[in-house]
Amino acid sequence: MSTPGEPPTDIATLPHPKTILLDTPWAELSHAYGTAEDTPTLLVGLLDEDPDVQAHALGQLQMSVLHQGSIYSSTAPVALFVAGILDHPHTSAEHESEYPWDDRVRTLRAALLEWLGEIAESVGYYDNREPDPEYDDPADITACRATRPTIYQAVAPYLAHTDPVTREAALGAAGRLLTAPELHAQIPVAADRLRTTLKTSSNRRERAAAVLTLTAWGQDTSELLADPDPAIRACAALTPLHTDDPRPTAILLEALSDPRAADHWFDDEPLPQLDGWFRFTLLQALLARTTTLEEILDAALALMPMANDFTVECDWGPLLLRAFPDGNTTEAALTDAQCHLLTAIAAKDDCWGNIGNKIIWLRKVGLPTDRDAIHTLLANADRTPDV
Repeated sequence: MSTPGEPPTDIATLPHPKTILLDTPWAELSHAYGTAEDTPTLLVGLLDEDPDVQAHALGQLQMSVLHQGSIYSSTAPVALFVAGILDHPHTSAEHESEYPWDDRVRTLRAALLEWLGEIAESVGYYDNREPDPEYDDPADITACRATRPTIYQAVAPYLAHTDPVTREAALGAAGRLLTAPELHAQIPVAADRLRTTLKTSSNRRERAAAVLTLTAWGQDTSELLADPDPAIRACAALTPLHTDDPRPTAILLEALSDPRAADHWFDDEPLPQLDGWFRFTLLQALLARTTTLEEILDAALALMPMANDFTVECDWGPLLLRAFPDGNTTEAALTDAQCHLLTAIAAKDDCWGNIGNKIIWLRKVGLPTDRDAIHTLLANADRTPDV
C-alpha cells in the first residue's frame, strides 16, 4: 500500500486496449439498446484516421454505454479501453461533436477525457446511496468503481498537457475521480499541482476550474477570497468555510448583483465543474449561507430578469421557498421583501408559460398557482415592514 501523497503502488496495470477489445465477451454484456456486441466496432472507430468516423463512434458510445448517465455491464471495459488509448496519436485529431447542440471543435483526446469524467460522475453518484434494484445492477456499479484508480493514473498526466482544452478536460475528469473514497489519498499531490496553476496561470477559466476542483475536494480556498479577480473570489466562496466568516456571503452577493456578467465570466462556455449557468451555483451557495429573504433580496431581484419557466428549479423556485419557509395563507400579512419578490415574479411573462414545474413550487409554499391570483394577493396584502 502507498502512503498519502505518494503515487499508489497497488493499482492494477491498465490493460492493453487490444486485450480489452479481443478478450471481453461483448455479446454477453449489455448497453442501453441491448447486447453490446456492436461495441467493439465503435471502439475501433475511435482510432479511425477519419475524424468524422471518430466523432460518430464516440457519439454512439455515449448514447449506448452511458445513456443519460446510466451504467451498464459494458461501461467498465469501455472506460478502460478509452483510458488506454488516450496517448494514441490518432486521438490528437480535431473534430466536431456528433451532437447538434454541442458546437465545440476539439481533439478526440479532450472529448474522451471529458467522457471519462462523466463516467466517474455517474459512478460517484452511488458512493453515498444504494443502487435502485429496479434500474441498477450493483455488479455493474462495482465493476465501474473498481476501474477508478486505474483510470485516474491514465488521466493524471494530462493535467500538465500543453493544450489548455485538454488540461481542462483532464481536470474535470480528475476532479470527479478523486472524490472516490479509495482515491482520497491522492488529493494532496493533485491539490498542490492545482495551487501551482493558480499562482502561475493568468487564464481566468483555468484558474476558476482549479478553484472549483479544490472546493469539490473539500480543500481550504480561504486565501483566494482576496484574489483580485472577482470570478476567482466567487469560486473560492463556494467552499463550505466557517459560517462566522462574513467574506464568502459578501462575495456571493457581489457576484449576484450582476448575474448576467457572472454567467459570462468563463467565455460563455460552462466549466466542467459546473452544472448549468454559474448564477445557479452562486445562488445555491448563497442560500446555504443565509437564513432570511431580506439578506438576499437584492440578489433575488437581480436574478428575476433572467428567470423563466425553465429555470424555476434553479432560481425563483428556491427563492420562493426562502421567502415562505413555513408556507403562506391569503390571510397572512406579507413582508415588504415577500411583496418585492412576488411582484417581480408576477411581472415576468416568461415565468408564466405552459411549463408546469412552477406549480409544484407555488403549491409547496402555499401560494396560488394562477398569475392573476398572485396579483390579487399582492393588491390585498396587509404589508408589514421588514425588520
